[in-house]
Amino acid sequence: MSTVPALPIKLYPRLTRGRFNTWRVAFVVVTQLLYFGLPWLPWHGRQAVWLDLAGGRFHLFGLTLLPQDMVYLAALLMASAFGLFLWTTLSGRLWCGFSCPQTVYTEIMLWIERWTEGKPAARRALDAAPWRLNKVMRKGGKHVLMAAFSLWTGLTLVGYFSPMRELAAGLPTLAIGPWEAFWALFYGGFTYLLAGVLREKVCLHMCPYARFQGAMFDPDTRLVAYDVPRGEPRGALRKDAQPGVARGDCVDCGLCVQVCPTGIDIRAGLQYECIGCAACIDACDAVMDKIGAPHGLIRFTTQRAEDGGDGRPRRLWQRPRVLVYGGLLAMLLALTAAGLLNHTPYKLDVLRDRASLVREGDDGWLENSYSLRVMNGDEQAHRFRVEVVGLPGARLRDDAPVLVPALTVATVGVRVAVDPGAVQRGSQPLRFVLRAVDAPHRYVSADSSFIGE
Repeated sequence: MSTVPALPIKLYPRLTRGRFNTWRVAFVVVTQLLYFGLPWLPWHGRQAVWLDLAGGRFHLFGLTLLPQDMVYLAALLMASAFGLFLWTTLSGRLWCGFSCPQTVYTEIMLWIERWTEGKPAARRALDAAPWRLNKVMRKGGKHVLMAAFSLWTGLTLVGYFSPMRELAAGLPTLAIGPWEAFWALFYGGFTYLLAGVLREKVCLHMCPYARFQGAMFDPDTRLVAYDVPRGEPRGALRKDAQPGVARGDCVDCGLCVQVCPTGIDIRAGLQYECIGCAACIDACDAVMDKIGAPHGLIRFTTQRAEDGGDGRPRRLWQRPRVLVYGGLLAMLLALTAAGLLNHTPYKLDVLRDRASLVREGDDGWLENSYSLRVMNGDEQAHRFRVEVVGLPGARLRDDAPVLVPALTVATVGVRVAVDPGAVQRGSQPLRFVLRAVDAPHRYVSADSSFIGE
């Protein structure tokens, strides 16, 4: 028997109030304050968080990372992945329901829609009404506000890569670069499309996380579920109900479906479409308050409890996935922290003088010439001293400190001299060490070679 796929329908999720909705609003506010606020935060004369692609630097408050430090970015991405895996194992899809950008921006778009078009019944009536002035004004106002918010998200994203204050100052006269304008419009349009138009369809059909997150669950992962033995048989409360007839606590009001942002009925069992936002829990608890029944008809529980267990999760050390994800996350964070604590914002490259491999100095010693490329990635100028190690008897002809301004690169020519009686013929390894005079414990090194006779 063939089936005809259902046409996509527009959902009109109903606003609910309760402790979980309060948490959702709090997460929306906090995440957006961070996202929109960080580019405006100054730090010693510059932006606190600034990915300066043109200058090849990543400024994160007092830390400046250079291109060779991108290993820390890779470690951060890996730690974020393992952190998400660990959080999913422990708490299910709470990330989806409370912190995912798609959820957060969809919630903001719904706020705009409720403010311009009204409650779900009013929005349905408006969609069904003919196009008159009222509908044009409400629909137009909604989309203008959505587009304005989306554009500002795009400009804010660009503000992480270009100085935000300069970008904002150029907006009134449209004095922004073509690439900045492109990415602001691209990300703004992307936000408008995903959060303003597609909404829950992104979670249902486009997001890969919804498909593979089940592989990270274990029997003790927290899930939103309906208490079937307590709720069934469901039915409306009636004054003329016959005594002795079994009836569950579910009054079949349908509020759990009406508030669901993906439009599912949680009473049908666990479904991948559930994003764990707990809106149905708030709605059901409010109904239980009205009929004098205890909370928890829809609640966070575990698969172990659903299968007849006592509902208490196992200890963390008894859950293999928690141990694996937690161990990998802890190891990555420890290695990254150790690397950052020992991080040196300097870089040294050594180039040999190919025009003259070896020459004899006035004192009869053999000399090799080198060009040292010194990068000072710190935000203050430093005097650097160069040392030569690894080759007995080697010394620099000129070991005066070199001044390198902040965030600049200087090229310095040096000559290394060795007593002919102390060096063998051919190529000998040596190492250049670069130390800051004001912080000798911070140094970098680079290997090279010395050519004897």
